[in-house]
Amino acid sequence: MELKKDSNAVSIDMLLIVHSEKRRAAQGMHSDRQADPGAPPQRRGLQGVGNGIRKWQKLEGNDLYGNLAEKQHPQQTQVITSYDNQGTHLTVEVHPQDTMPQLLKKFSLAKRDKNGNTRPRQPGGKDAHAYPWDRSSLKSMPLDLRQFEKLDTYASQVMVKSGLDELVNDLLQETHSDLERVRAIWIWICHHIEYDIEAAQEKDRQAFKLTDILRTQKTNCDGYAELFEKMCRIAGVQCMTVPGYSKGFGYQTGQSFSGEFDHVWNAVYLEGRWHLVDSTWGSGLVDTTTSKFTFLYNEFYFLTHPALFIEDHFPDNKNWQLLKPPQSLRQFENNMYHKSEFYNKGMLSAHPETSMIRTVNGKATITMESCAPTLFMFMLNGKQEHGLLSLRKNGMKLDIYPPTMGTHKLQIFAKGNSDIYSSVLEYTLKCNYVDLGVRLPAELHQPMGPSWFSEQMGILKPSHPDPIIHTSDGRCSITFGVEEGISVLASLHGDDGLITEETQRRYIFQLHREKRTELKVQLPRAGKFALKIFVKKRQEPGNYVFVFNYLLCCSNTKVKWPMFPESFGNWGQDNELLEPLAGVLPANRNVPFKLKLHGVAKALVKGQDTWPLTLNSEGYWEGSCSTAGCQDVYVMVLENANHNFYSYILKYKVSDQ
Repeated sequence: MELKKDSNAVSIDMLLIVHSEKRRAAQGMHSDRQADPGAPPQRRGLQGVGNGIRKWQKLEGNDLYGNLAEKQHPQQTQVITSYDNQGTHLTVEVHPQDTMPQLLKKFSLAKRDKNGNTRPRQPGGKDAHAYPWDRSSLKSMPLDLRQFEKLDTYASQVMVKSGLDELVNDLLQETHSDLERVRAIWIWICHHIEYDIEAAQEKDRQAFKLTDILRTQKTNCDGYAELFEKMCRIAGVQCMTVPGYSKGFGYQTGQSFSGEFDHVWNAVYLEGRWHLVDSTWGSGLVDTTTSKFTFLYNEFYFLTHPALFIEDHFPDNKNWQLLKPPQSLRQFENNMYHKSEFYNKGMLSAHPETSMIRTVNGKATITMESCAPTLFMFMLNGKQEHGLLSLRKNGMKLDIYPPTMGTHKLQIFAKGNSDIYSSVLEYTLKCNYVDLGVRLPAELHQPMGPSWFSEQMGILKPSHPDPIIHTSDGRCSITFGVEEGISVLASLHGDDGLITEETQRRYIFQLHREKRTELKVQLPRAGKFALKIFVKKRQEPGNYVFVFNYLLCCSNTKVKWPMFPESFGNWGQDNELLEPLAGVLPANRNVPFKLKLHGVAKALVKGQDTWPLTLNSEGYWEGSCSTAGCQDVYVMVLENANHNFYSYILKYKVSDQ
């Protein structure tokens, strides 16, 4: 006898000669029922609740006995079929004495369940995917989700009429392959079955019945998995239920796993390989603050790539990881946990790759790589403070400076293709040193510095590509190109109260030269300041939109610059102010003025008296004004020579001294 094994079955090549008069003896021999004491225990139920999820417990089950079937035609080939207690199927043909049998017969020992159906094979080498993830796809097989659009719409609208068989039959009306059958079942469950939190939290609760799940359209993870498996089997698709540990609702970073399993999911057999799905997590989420379930479809858990599925699913049998090499439980506990949104938003990697970070000299640096340009934001202990986040072409860099020693929670959010930021990563920061020299303004919003986003918003080729600008004398000049039809607004923010909401823009003077904008900045003191940049399309209504900011740093304690003069709406985009730049003029002095003004007929300066400005050969309006006897000085222009109405364009204060 030669025994051959492959991943699907066991076959035997056997020389078999049986005389017909011995058939009765053969029948008697095969009809003895023997229990196999070495048979594996059968899963019989679910017990216990933990973290709001029902837990699996393996119980010893009754043996499944074999049966004997034989055709009753003495002159024809007789067939004896037997099932042992492990579901092994053995077929033996018995030939009459006067018939020449085939000397070599091959018998298939295929696994069967207690109903006689073929039992799905266990996963093998050809099901395994390489670990770590190769970034090729989020799925375990090539998929174009657009092919499911009509089927998804149809399946999500199918209603339960009577029983499960009729429901599956209705779902399969628009399907043409096993993949589409599985997809229709998955979509229906994810859009119709609600996670039953209250029932899941009850102690000593019996397993959900499928009839009750269809009636109430509520269940927990074991009910989701059982329903999915049953519907797949009705549809003729091999499916298995897989229990294990999970990093789901209630999971805490760094926690260890032991004892009963807290979750269950499914594996489906498609196109010659096993694939993983989790319809519980595909249907929605539980709010950690209110403990309420919300339907929120998550495509990520349909045929998830095993190298990604292992991040939050650890099966009881390592073969169901579908990985080579498989991961240990310790690796599962220690590996960085990337939420499904991490991949849904197009993230590829993050560094550090551990969930707990220790600061170095009071600082921690996190970088992320994405498959496309993406907007990010962060929160440290629930606030967008104490960090510098700069965008990269495909990712971001974040420097965090915790304000106190101890443990801190850092959350990173990404926007992706949607209008909503989603949490994609969480870190625990351990800080044992605080750099008192690093104090960032509270108004320092994200992102920092120019990037692909500012270019997309119309700000081009900035003179300062880095987000941090150091100035020794408290002054700096920043220039950049601006797309046609875009207006720019800037404001300065500090933490000491010297800069009020009214004066945020008075320490910045904006000039325009040959399609480039210049921002002249004067700081009121030494320290750190946030320079915010906003844009708006001139022809469109609405407010200015924040684009990015610079961090301005000055350590010179002698710095004490005054504000720039206040400008009014008639100050033209292409106007240029050369002097005076200080918004506060000395008292009782003659002050020179020099400006470049476009499209004006006349210009003058008005204090207690009026002083006209004259246009020189270089195109500048020049003149002087006495500040004696006045508190304010205005620059005024006449745009039309045929009119007598002058407009205010600049306002200066006069010092009390």
